[in-house]
Amino acid sequence: MLPPEQREEFAPMQAEICAALAHPQRILMLCALAERPYHVSGLAEHLGMSQPVASRHLRTLREQGLVCATRKGAMVEYRLADPRLLEALRVFREVLQERLARRASLLEVAAAAERSPQP
Repeated sequence: MLPPEQREEFAPMQAEICAALAHPQRILMLCALAERPYHVSGLAEHLGMSQPVASRHLRTLREQGLVCATRKGAMVEYRLADPRLLEALRVFREVLQERLARRASLLEVAAAAERSPQP
């Protein structure tokens, strides 16, 4: 655990990264870029979105340092900046799966209680 003064320093920066991850399309972009680099148009086509939308999302990811851009002639190629981002997304998924499992369990208990005969 970080000392309190470092927590206060890092919290806003962590919040900015989390905000960049707060859109499903941006998470899908990171997953696609983990597989291979893409140009904006190729990534947009791969994910079924328009090029302007893809460009806006990539700008957000780039501003937070989550993707890197490299000019290749007239095109700009994007790639994942750090593979550890996938590990962070995996941890988020695991937390989500556990939350969903708990909710499903609660729903099963509630449904069983409704089905059981009342005295």
